[in-house]
Amino acid sequence: MEYLIYLIPAALFLGGLGLAAFLWSMKTGQYDDLKGASYRALFEEDEIEEEQRKLKEKEK
Repeated sequence: MEYLIYLIPAALFLGGLGLAAFLWSMKTGQYDDLKGASYRALFEEDEIEEEQRKLKEKEK
């Protein structure tokens, strides 16, 4: 049971560190372009630009 004295603060510290990293990534805009990664993985650069133009035209 003595090991809990070390494990509980370590778990809380690592959880806080993960939360801080997540909040930092949200603040710096890491999740702003959700569709871009899928386009880059599946299509060529020319097709990506054409698809983005089509999306912009639909929004207007």
